[in-house]
Amino acid sequence: MTEQFRGYNFPFAAARDIRMLILDVDGVMTDGSIVMNGQGHELKAFNVRDGHGIKLLQRAGIEVAIITGRTSEVVAARARDLGMQYVIQGSLNKAEALIDLETQSGIPASQCAMMGDDVLDLPPMYRMPLSLAPADAHQAVLAYVDWVSDCAGGRGAIRQAAEGLIIATGTWDAVIGERYQVTPAQCGWNR
Repeated sequence: MTEQFRGYNFPFAAARDIRMLILDVDGVMTDGSIVMNGQGHELKAFNVRDGHGIKLLQRAGIEVAIITGRTSEVVAARARDLGMQYVIQGSLNKAEALIDLETQSGIPASQCAMMGDDVLDLPPMYRMPLSLAPADAHQAVLAYVDWVSDCAGGRGAIRQAAEGLIIATGTWDAVIGERYQVTPAQCGWNR
């Protein structure tokens, strides 16, 4: 029986010096659905494994930030829940938001990676050494990015990217291996 390994094409060399992963929300942290109740209150569903991936990145010393075009208290609450310090909402010009994020965090775009799913996410990606996308991203994004997850947005794409970044930065043993007693291969990685 042939073992299936994900991440065989993850750009480990480009990911080695990444200090921040920037995420879009709708279509990356969620499946892209927006549910509104009768009072117009927005609801979003987040994947717990993606959330754990964000916490693993933070333990590895990699900041995780949000740049999103929409504004939602649900996003602010999720970011607080995950201990995310940098959240820029309501940004229709994400390249400008990236400049603001660089100023706030002190981390230059040259040490950032971004996971996005739509054309709005491309302008900041052009300034970064590593761009990532969920499996169900827009075709223009899929054609541009350095790596495409096996998973859809809101369905494990962030977790998979987090594991790849943790392997690339050499922090697997300290963050995952010693605590959970698993190797990258046991988690589906071929490194």
